[in-house]
Amino acid sequence: MEAQNVEVAALVQKIAALHAAIAKLPSLSPSPDVNALFTSLVMACVPPSPVDVTKLSPDGQRMREELIRLCSDAEGHLEAHYADMLAAFDNPLDHLGRFPYFSNYIDLSKLEFDLLVRYILGLAPSRVAFVGSGPLPFSSLVLAARHLPNTLFDNYDRCGAANDRARKLVRADKDLNARMSFHTVDVANMTDELDKYDVVFLAALVGMAAEDKAKVVAHLGRHMTDGAALVVRSAHGARAFLYPIVDPEDIRRGGFDVLAVYHPDNEVVNSVIIARKMDAHAKGLQNGHAHARGTVPIVSPPCKCCKMEANTLQKRQEMTTTTELSI
Repeated sequence: MEAQNVEVAALVQKIAALHAAIAKLPSLSPSPDVNALFTSLVMACVPPSPVDVTKLSPDGQRMREELIRLCSDAEGHLEAHYADMLAAFDNPLDHLGRFPYFSNYIDLSKLEFDLLVRYILGLAPSRVAFVGSGPLPFSSLVLAARHLPNTLFDNYDRCGAANDRARKLVRADKDLNARMSFHTVDVANMTDELDKYDVVFLAALVGMAAEDKAKVVAHLGRHMTDGAALVVRSAHGARAFLYPIVDPEDIRRGGFDVLAVYHPDNEVVNSVIIARKMDAHAKGLQNGHAHARGTVPIVSPPCKCCKMEANTLQKRQEMTTTTELSI
C-alpha cells in the first residue's frame, strides 16, 4: 500500500507540474510547446494507475478541474486548426489521417459500435444524434462510413463556427453529405427532436462539471424515446485528469438502465457507458435490484462472439449500398 501511495503521489506531482506549465502558455493553439506539453500529459495519464481522483485534496481537485478545462480549450483549438487544414483539399475525407489522434477515434468508434451490438439487441438505427460534435466530427464520420452506412446522423454543437467547419469536411462526399447534418443548438434547448433518435451519443466534454453532466443526462432522459440507446463517454483512473468522470448512478437517476461500463486499457482514452432509456412504467418500478449501487456492470472488451455479430451486421449493411467510402 505504501508503494502505491508513493506512486500516486509522484503521478499527481508530475501532472500538477504539467498543469502549471500549460497554464502559463500564452496560447493553446497548436505549436511545438503546446504539442509537447499535452503529449507529455497524455503519456502520463494513459498508463494504468491506482490513482482515485475523487480522493484528491481540495487543491488537487481544483487543479484537475482547471486542467480539464485547459484540455477542452486546447482540443477545440487543435480540431479547428486541422479542420481548416483539411478543408483546403478537394476531398477533405481523403486526408483525415493527418490528424495526430485519428487512429484513436477509429478505435473508439469501433469499440462503441461493438458494445452497442453486444447490449442493444437487433441494433439497426435509422437515425443517430451526436451531441457535442465539434469542428472535426470524427466519431460521426467513422461510425457513418465504417459501421452504420445506412444511418442518418444529426450532429449538434452550440458553436456555429464549429458546425461551419464540419460541413466543409463532407462537402465532396455525396453519401456522407446526404446523411450528415449539423445543427447549432445547446443540448438544454433540445426537446421534441430528441425522441426521433434510436441512439444518442454524448461527447465527453459536454457538461464538464459532474453536476452539469448530470443535468444534461436528466434532460436527455426526459425527452429521448423509450428504449433508445445512450452512449456516454467518461474517464477512469489517471485519464480523469483529461476528461470528466460520469457517475453511472447519475445516468440511472436520469431515467436510463445502465447496461455496461467499459474502461479501456489501451490507447483509447475514454471510458464508455452504454445505457437504454427506460419507459415510464419501468422507471416507476425501478428499485435498484437489477444494478444496485456498488454493482456497476463493468465489462471486459467485447467478446469474439460480439465482434462476429458486429462484423456480420456491418457486412450486411455494406451490401445494401454501392457507395465507396473514403474514410
